[in-house]
Amino acid sequence: MLDQPVRRLIDPALNRAGGLLAGLGFSAATVTVAGFALGLAGCCAIVFQQYLSGLGLLLANRVCDGLDGAVARSTRATDAGGYLDSVLDTVFYAMVPLAFAIARAENALPAAFLVFAFAGTGGSFLAHAALAGKRGSTGHLTQGKAFFYHRGLMEGTETIVFFCLFCLLPDQFPLLAWIFGGLCLVTTVIRLANGLREFGERP
Repeated sequence: MLDQPVRRLIDPALNRAGGLLAGLGFSAATVTVAGFALGLAGCCAIVFQQYLSGLGLLLANRVCDGLDGAVARSTRATDAGGYLDSVLDTVFYAMVPLAFAIARAENALPAAFLVFAFAGTGGSFLAHAALAGKRGSTGHLTQGKAFFYHRGLMEGTETIVFFCLFCLLPDQFPLLAWIFGGLCLVTTVIRLANGLREFGERP
């Protein structure tokens, strides 16, 4: 829901930084993998209940997630790069609640619920992207994405906000995870309804 206005604010700075990295010889895939490694390190910090360190590393992961696209736009965007970015993002999102579940036993059930909810948002997002591509959608070109980005109630910005809250208020993780998961399920239902309406029409 907030991604579009936030991207308008941060994209100019990301594009400048991406151009600098591209000029130094960094590829988009290198930035993607480096970001995933930072996210993995952040999850390890959370497992050991080093929540502020984990927060810093998770935020660094998200910065890299913005930078890899900017580097790709400064050089040459590829389908392989978009695929790598999507897969690693999906794994990263699931790793965060898993880390909190390992850190404290009482987090296990709400973390499992959140991963379940992520399956709905991720599945509805990727299924829409696949079918939109099959129908020849070019919306991703105007969005600067590897494929069409289906908007929803819970998007990347909202996910970052909740991840920050998890790390700043670790004792409240169960409550926050139930709330976040519930909102993700609402997003899935909205996307499902919109997708059925859209794909029920002849292309």
